[in-house]
Amino acid sequence: MQQDIRDLLKDFKEENVEMSANHSTKFEDLLQQEIHQQKPKKRNFKWLSMAASVVLLISLAIQFYPSKNIENPIEIESNPTLKEISLGSISPEFQTIENYYKNSINMEISQLEMTDDNKEIVDGYLIKIAELTKEYKSLTLELNTKGVNDSTIDALISNLQLRLQLLKRLKKQLKQLKNLNTKQNETQII
Repeated sequence: MQQDIRDLLKDFKEENVEMSANHSTKFEDLLQQEIHQQKPKKRNFKWLSMAASVVLLISLAIQFYPSKNIENPIEIESNPTLKEISLGSISPEFQTIENYYKNSINMEISQLEMTDDNKEIVDGYLIKIAELTKEYKSLTLELNTKGVNDSTIDALISNLQLRLQLLKRLKKQLKQLKNLNTKQNETQII
């Protein structure tokens, strides 16, 4: 397969190709057309990028502009010199404890799945939790009237713990009820 290129080209004869007389004029005409052809205009989208920047700035301003919270209006106290004492205002540790339990309670409530099957159970637990919330408010009032003492603080923390335990128990019962319903459905299918 290896051959010398000189051997291959030894018998090759070059063909005589003649160009037409007006070949150079045709070439010049084509070249002139190509050079003077109008290029398509590029669209200038600079105005579009400026508009996008303005929209971005406006949306950031709306997002971070301080606004009043309509859902929680500021209450005007009759006696501004008295500051209300809560569990969280006693110390940073109690603030952490109170925030933990309240956030956990709110998260558990938000994760509840209410259906027609479990509506009665959920309503019963929510009534108990509402009663405990009222008791928590009365304990906070007691904290304000009688002052800070260990028994009231313990009662406030126990109240938060009990509410969270009730919600976890409710969640467990709902899970058991759901499993029971699925097992019953499976046995009915079989």
